[in-house]
Amino acid sequence: MLGDPVVLESSERPPFLWRRPVHLFPGQGDFSVSTLVASAHTTPGLRKAVHEVFEQVDTVTAERGLPRLGPWLLGPEPPSGRALAGATTGTSQLVLFGASVAVHRALSEAYGVPSAAVGVSFGELAALTAAGVFTVADGARAAHDLALALTFCPGGLTALACSERSARELLVEAGVVGTGTGAPDVVVAVVNDQRSVVVAGPVAALALVEKAAADRRVGAVRLRLPFSSHHPALGHAAREFATAVRAYPRSAARFPVHSAVAGRRYGPTDDLAARLADCLVRPASVPPVLRQVLAYRPGVLFEAGTGSALASSARTVLAADLDPAPAVHAPLAEPAFPW
Repeated sequence: MLGDPVVLESSERPPFLWRRPVHLFPGQGDFSVSTLVASAHTTPGLRKAVHEVFEQVDTVTAERGLPRLGPWLLGPEPPSGRALAGATTGTSQLVLFGASVAVHRALSEAYGVPSAAVGVSFGELAALTAAGVFTVADGARAAHDLALALTFCPGGLTALACSERSARELLVEAGVVGTGTGAPDVVVAVVNDQRSVVVAGPVAALALVEKAAADRRVGAVRLRLPFSSHHPALGHAAREFATAVRAYPRSAARFPVHSAVAGRRYGPTDDLAARLADCLVRPASVPPVLRQVLAYRPGVLFEAGTGSALASSARTVLAADLDPAPAVHAPLAEPAFPW
């Protein structure tokens, strides 16, 4: 599902066509704290960005009773993924949020401010913060608010290695469509590309989908996230989250931010609290917004996260539309990436 990262030889330098970059901000399904820590220790620019960003994030951890994250990440005994998962609610989300903002800052220092950004699900908070709509502290507060809201979103998420059409056929075959009261049991939550889809719903219903996928020899992987999302049954949690976000001021964006849930660029009249809350109840579709940002004529797309799944989707989508397609890189997943 993740695809193979593009590895640059250490002697290779980015071509002059790496202009007008677009930054891609992923959701929670592809995050590795060990990759962040290792990259911060070997890349001075990233380490500086991590230090600066988490100084601001830690003003929020202090007020909300969470551990200080900057010294933990950059100290002699950094957290493992297991330690983050077992920490106070919201800790892992704040690390992911801060990591994405820090990678964005380091990339901006190396290659210039992006011409646009794409936010996918939870990544919208980091994208809007990177664009200056929220301060880092308020973006972190919103990330923590969302983490709290997700504790009231029972169920899970399963990644399927197939098209959206095939995924919907699997849901019907598994008998999990429209069997609940008021909302389907399992829904298509995220369309990454023509070969990668995520579905959301109750754990027992997801097990039926995974069995149907196995019978069809379709890859199915339960994401290691203890909640559901992008599901119409989560309206109460969405409303609570929107109420929390409305308390935070916003500024004009320094560059355009495109939402995979809204399916478009955010504008100055958008009710961002409501639109961010949509990430809990509405599906995300990545291909349309990837095609939209081609209007900025990017020479390169960078994944502002620790993994490579979103970059892999971007390569798949854009290669089908353009020849040649712009370069796509996931810097933290590429050991020889030229910072």
